[in-house]
Amino acid sequence: MYTPGKVSSVEAQRMIEQVVAEANKINKPVVVAVAGPEGELVAFLRMDGANAASGVIAQNKAYTSARDRKTTREMGQYMREKNSPPAFWGDIHITGFGGGVPIVQNNQVIGGIGVSGLSQDEDERIARAAIEVVYGK
Repeated sequence: MYTPGKVSSVEAQRMIEQVVAEANKINKPVVVAVAGPEGELVAFLRMDGANAASGVIAQNKAYTSARDRKTTREMGQYMREKNSPPAFWGDIHITGFGGGVPIVQNNQVIGGIGVSGLSQDEDERIARAAIEVVYGK
């Protein structure tokens, strides 16, 4: 049953399909994770040929962007500016690698998406494209 204020499994699957389509356009495998607003995994896919380590990174990006309500790129910038590495946060899942984006609907964070396997810029671009297809701008 769908719970308002959370990304649904159907929406998560649609975002994953869009991520795969975007990755296929550039012929590169990626990993994508979608989390609910609490950071818990809703959906996950590692494309054939994607690096196994990218799986953990994508999940951490989705978790961080959902829990902290900002992009993982912003988290990384904050960590560098404050000299506050992820270990100081007391949560091993927090990351500052770009590619994690909060999913916002009606001005409320309902989840996060993390893409990993490419450059941070490309990971973030693909994550944003997936959100836009499902939720619009």
